[in-house]
Amino acid sequence: MAQEEPRSAGGVADDATQRDAEIRDWDWAVLPEGSTSSRFAAPSGGLAMVTMGKPQNPRVVLVPGATGSKEDFAVMMPELAEAGFYVVSYDLAGQYESAAAGPENLVPSRRHYDYELFVNDFIAVLESGEGPSHVVGYSFAAILAQIAYSRRPELFRSLTLLSCPPLTGQCFRGVSRIGRFTGWANGRVGAAMMIWGIRRNVNKVSPNRLRFVRNRFRITRRQSVRDIYELMKNVPDLRPAIAAANVPKFVAVGEHDLWPLGLHRQFAQSIGARILVYRGGHSPSETSPHQFGRDLLAMYAAGG
Repeated sequence: MAQEEPRSAGGVADDATQRDAEIRDWDWAVLPEGSTSSRFAAPSGGLAMVTMGKPQNPRVVLVPGATGSKEDFAVMMPELAEAGFYVVSYDLAGQYESAAAGPENLVPSRRHYDYELFVNDFIAVLESGEGPSHVVGYSFAAILAQIAYSRRPELFRSLTLLSCPPLTGQCFRGVSRIGRFTGWANGRVGAAMMIWGIRRNVNKVSPNRLRFVRNRFRITRRQSVRDIYELMKNVPDLRPAIAAANVPKFVAVGEHDLWPLGLHRQFAQSIGARILVYRGGHSPSETSPHQFGRDLLAMYAAGG
């Protein structure tokens, strides 16, 4: 049964809330001190990866979504590493510093980015560690995480779905205000709308954050964004498989997410996951990183 808990309760939660309120703008292109950047040889090509912590520790794999990158978890990574975890994040194929990874590198080559490409890369990253990992999938990557779990559950120690699209099929139909217009948009139009909204700062992010995401678009391959938009119009229904999962499950979402909270609550209940709602929009890992990190660590501790 899904549970929704308060965003702050007691001294620890208040401290995390205060620390989130005190976050100052900085250069988002700079990864945390003590992290290590590398390239991971995935089936689709070299993926830009960042790690932090001791490799022998339990792994936490943080996977960003469409138009995102590993930097979206920059505030969270040091605290997870300090808590005794080996933190791993990477840019999806075609996105930011993984722009060269794509379907043309597959054997045999293909024309488009598809679920198989992204999920096979995802599984390859999980297989590269020893034992199962705690997995956090953000937005589009939350769909990938569910597919990966349905195929290789032994690779997962827990499953966290951050800002996960809560609908199957054409998932954009439930987006607040504009959902009814998304069905006619093809990948080219849909990707253009996504990029336009982010460039125009409809989410009201800080100046340095906006500068970073605009620069990130100069590298990200438009084809990957177009193909991801089409994939999100065909989200598989994995709710029965995730409901049967015997690992801790956590749905995290901002109170002003793209999809209404009612849909997120229904989704969490359908898979038997705990749900927590944070202040802000679609990006709790950026706007409430200390609270989100605190709640991840509490789940990891409770799950052994």
